[in-house]
Amino acid sequence: MAVPEALAGLTAIPGVRTAAQLSPGAAAVSPDLVTVLPPLAGLLPGGGLRRGSTIAVGGAVSLVLALLAEATRDGSWAAVTALPELGLTAAAELGVDLERIALVPHPGAELTGVLSALVDGFDLVVLGPVKVEPQLARRLAGRVRTRGTVLLTVGPWPGADLELRVSGRRWHGLTQDGYGHLRAREVVATSRGRGAAARPSSVRLQLPGPGGGIAAAEPPERRLAEVAG
Repeated sequence: MAVPEALAGLTAIPGVRTAAQLSPGAAAVSPDLVTVLPPLAGLLPGGGLRRGSTIAVGGAVSLVLALLAEATRDGSWAAVTALPELGLTAAAELGVDLERIALVPHPGAELTGVLSALVDGFDLVVLGPVKVEPQLARRLAGRVRTRGTVLLTVGPWPGADLELRVSGRRWHGLTQDGYGHLRAREVVATSRGRGAAARPSSVRLQLPGPGGGIAAAEPPERRLAEVAG
């Protein structure tokens, strides 16, 4: 499918413009950071997603969706490509405004062109788990920096500015006998990158929490104290 056909109508969405349509003055007033939900702020330098950065997320697509939630509710537009298995119900439960999401599930052989066009027109772009050669990654990262977009990749990205990883998964709700209902999944999210993010940072999260969204998890020592009390 040709790129114009794959992206037909995207720029007709109110509020979506390509970089060529933005005046220098409009770009200058944009904030440096895209907001995130409070439980995620501790993972990110400055407490938000830095415009013009590439962020590789490993271990959970749900973390990628959670990173979109506050931004889309605040008026930012996001696009998702090469991720046909994306669960829109799960995205909505995590707080993503589905009316501000554009989907290109199968970019096919036109991935590079589709991705470049999305970077031009959206605040945040999510790329599914596809392999990208280092030379192409550098070229696309330069475009991301120029446009002030945030590129979130599901899986590794050569030379990513920041890497986020989810580990230590633990479900809550079942008794020792195996009965009950799964209520929440506790994970440890860790970030590491370059510059201000060179020092690793970790937060404990409920992803998803009891209501399907994301929440900060209690430190293990606090839970042990409550049990002992």
